[in-house]
Amino acid sequence: MSLIAIVGGTGLTELEGLQITESLAVTTRYGAPSAPLEFGRFGQRDVVFLARHGKGHRLPPHQVNYRANIAALRDAGVTDIIAVNAVGGINSAMGAEALVIPHQIVDYTWGREFTFADEGNVIHVDFSFPYTEELRHGLLAAADKAGHFVHNRGVYAATQGPRLETAAEVDRLEKDGCDIVGMTGMPEASLAREAGLNYACLALVVNMAAGRSDGIITMAEIELALKNGMGRVRSLLAQFLST
Repeated sequence: MSLIAIVGGTGLTELEGLQITESLAVTTRYGAPSAPLEFGRFGQRDVVFLARHGKGHRLPPHQVNYRANIAALRDAGVTDIIAVNAVGGINSAMGAEALVIPHQIVDYTWGREFTFADEGNVIHVDFSFPYTEELRHGLLAAADKAGHFVHNRGVYAATQGPRLETAAEVDRLEKDGCDIVGMTGMPEASLAREAGLNYACLALVVNMAAGRSDGIITMAEIELALKNGMGRVRSLLAQFLST
């Protein structure tokens, strides 16, 4: 029996509709995860929720303990992870408030603890296709049932942060074939693969990336897109969890 975890990013620090049965503060050999694991029921499904940035959004992307997060979910018996990410749009078709279920990722991060491999524990995992197709198709089917348009493919550029990118950097990402850009997609996805967990991403575009709009990027713009778009994210997740 599968156990699904929702890893919530910016704008999703709690999962509405989740009837919490237990909030468990845990630790792992890699340290403590970002927040307590919240176990509960959503409809007829057992679900675990984890706030990636911690309660109150206190952790910037480069300081998230991704290894502890994934290890804690694995140790809790989780088999499937749906990651929710707020991203910038590079592809002009993926404007603010668009929902994207990416099929590929390019890692531009550096200096993060990115693997469970250590001395005496060599791990080589196939990462040709970073997202689990079964979960991607489940999200796409849920979007269709809920009446939400989603982009069913996209290449996610994972950058270091916490600053936003320069216009020249975004030009480079576009030349590399990237459609959206965020700061938390890696090493979360590759760690999930190392841990043997199914993993898919549901991304909400909250702004056009640098050089892709008329003016500068403002937090007011991002917060408005989060406010408008997260309702559709929650609706899609509710539909996904009800099937």
